[in-house]
Amino acid sequence: MTMSSCPDPGPVLGASDLLSRDEIRAFTRTSDLPGFVSIAWTWAVIAGTFAALALWPHPVTVVAAVIVLGGRQLALAVLMHEAAHGTLFRTRFLNEVVTDWLCARPIGADVARYRKHHLAHHAHTGTARDPDLGLALPRPMTRGSLARKILRDLSGASGVRRVLGLVAIDAGLLTYNVGGRIERAPFRGVWFHASRLARQAWKAVLCNTVMFGTLWLLGVAWVYLVWLAAYLTTFSLFIRWRSLAEHAVMARGPDPLRNTRTTRAGVLARVTVAPLHVNLHLEHHLLPTVPWYRLPALHRLLRSRDAIPPTSHAPGYLAVLRAVSR
Repeated sequence: MTMSSCPDPGPVLGASDLLSRDEIRAFTRTSDLPGFVSIAWTWAVIAGTFAALALWPHPVTVVAAVIVLGGRQLALAVLMHEAAHGTLFRTRFLNEVVTDWLCARPIGADVARYRKHHLAHHAHTGTARDPDLGLALPRPMTRGSLARKILRDLSGASGVRRVLGLVAIDAGLLTYNVGGRIERAPFRGVWFHASRLARQAWKAVLCNTVMFGTLWLLGVAWVYLVWLAAYLTTFSLFIRWRSLAEHAVMARGPDPLRNTRTTRAGVLARVTVAPLHVNLHLEHHLLPTVPWYRLPALHRLLRSRDAIPPTSHAPGYLAVLRAVSR
């Protein structure tokens, strides 16, 4: 029986029902240092991967790099997500400007635009007003459907579609919708949309130009193609897998203990689909102002109090694929 078919579990419990004020205060305390360390570590891994490719160019290292870089691109997205909640740093400037340049723009994203959409997801999770409801499958898909989605991700088809969608959004031809629903905007002339695209996309273009230019000056410009390959393939797969783990085949409704799933993440998952404790998603929805590095402690406390329903905790990401497909 799926979560969506379960009977009414009773009243909806929030963080204040499960935690004391002192506990909430302790868990939501932020610091600038972990934010700087997490960004620096993510880029250090990216730089190390580039170096490994340059020193040992081989099909095996290329495949490994595509996997690692896709995971680090997702890590940049997760850091952007933290900044959108105001939990990556204590100061607004660091969350909105520094994170935008160092995390969001290199992957074609935008902290301010993402925040507007994402906070609406938190306000209406699991309800008809949830802008990400399209990502939360109400019932399992067929295994064939899942296989076709994975094939589209790994072939680059999903990535190309995502890039075209981002370009159309930046140009004002489509409205911003992380959930994947295409919503057309009125056409207002070629000059209007071209100038809007230039205003919206120049930061992402500049960040990637700097990355490519640095590699070119080092004599290994070809390494940038591996970054693009990861962006179009493994990044797409890891986004999908992570999204399925968070809300697919869970209860519809406002209860954060039943409409969101927490998933156990081993070392390989943390390198790929679950960087920066993003797997502890129930804890994040229960108390969104908890910074990423305090989520494990919150998880342990909730588990000690039997506050996480068994159906809202997956033993791993392979188990998630089994749960969301027949």
